[in-house]
Amino acid sequence: MSLAHTTVLLWVWGSLQAFEIVEKENIFQKTPCPAFLMFDNAAYLADMSFELPCHCKPEEVSAVVWYYQKHLGSGHTKVLTDFDGRVLTEAAQVRVGSDMLVRFSIRMFSLLVFRAQPEDSGLYFCGTRKGDYFYAYDVDIQSSEGMVATFKDEGQEPFEDEYHGDLHVFTTFWEWTPCDRCGVRGEQWRIGLCYLQSPDLSPRYHKTMPDVVSCGSQAVPRKLRTMARDHTPELLVRSCLVSCEKRKTIREGILAIFNYVSKVGSRPWVPQVPIQFHRQRLGHGLIISCPGARPEHAVAWDKDHQHLYRTQYLKGINRSMRVFIDHGNQLHIRFTQLSDRGIYYCWRQGVRVAGFRLAVKSRGHYQVSFSDPETRSVLQLTLIGYLLITAVFATIHLCRCCCYLFHCCPNFSP
Repeated sequence: MSLAHTTVLLWVWGSLQAFEIVEKENIFQKTPCPAFLMFDNAAYLADMSFELPCHCKPEEVSAVVWYYQKHLGSGHTKVLTDFDGRVLTEAAQVRVGSDMLVRFSIRMFSLLVFRAQPEDSGLYFCGTRKGDYFYAYDVDIQSSEGMVATFKDEGQEPFEDEYHGDLHVFTTFWEWTPCDRCGVRGEQWRIGLCYLQSPDLSPRYHKTMPDVVSCGSQAVPRKLRTMARDHTPELLVRSCLVSCEKRKTIREGILAIFNYVSKVGSRPWVPQVPIQFHRQRLGHGLIISCPGARPEHAVAWDKDHQHLYRTQYLKGINRSMRVFIDHGNQLHIRFTQLSDRGIYYCWRQGVRVAGFRLAVKSRGHYQVSFSDPETRSVLQLTLIGYLLITAVFATIHLCRCCCYLFHCCPNFSP
């Protein structure tokens, strides 16, 4: 290619990049900011990740700052950014229970919150470093602790709507997830969150439907929120069956090696997905997470050739369950036994993506780690016991000193 052709191509590519940047800037120019600050209502389930886009900003503002308030007019406001809007966080590094200041990220003026918790509910403001707000959200994070599962295959039906005078409490369901397995019977589900309708809502909050917001919205008066408190989120589950897409699971080079080995001797076992090995102590608990999965994904678990269906292994079906799947799609094994040994396969969005080979050891040296919940519990109990003994010892000696000081102790001398 000649130098002239190369120059023309570079000029065209630069023009396209400039056009793309101009188009992104025009998005904010075409979206005027409201003269009176309103709040967009949004509801999510606990442990989900969500994005709050800043839909408008003045043209002269080059970087936004996100603020958080638990209640409107609260004196305590959290700043969720450095003052240049450049905070970045990787979702894989975020753990459950981390502080909100660790679980957020800002990208292209949008706020991303990872593994949201009910205490993250509140008001989020998009503004400037001077404290000028131009867009806001009313976020409601509903807890999954009291979540009720409904299995359509067993003839169960979701909760009925509740009516308390002018207050209408109901469940709004999301779309069905894809089938969590392929080639065999699988399951799919949809999440339902609590919403209510009332004419007594605050007019300062945007609503997708007239007088309808989520049950934990700041637009709901405290009296109405108390009446809707018992309406928990729901999980609707049904069976499904889909065929698997043909995928090339083994590279040609590796396949050639296996074919050669099969001619020489026995053909080795070839895992179709990456297998991770883990060794667990007998009697200790274990939690397994599916790589890259989120609570809203369709995730399934198998042990060797046994399918662990939610109709039998979902958390809350039986309180005495030792092996169960929580609402965040994690597999829990309480008090590991020797019979738990095997390979646990994880399905994500209908595709088997990973396996975990679990080995259970009954003896041997166990490396103590402060990140282990059991180690922390033992240390806490030991410390509490030591403090109680110290308190009793100090109290006894203090009483004896007071008795001798005021001569109130009996004299046992002859």
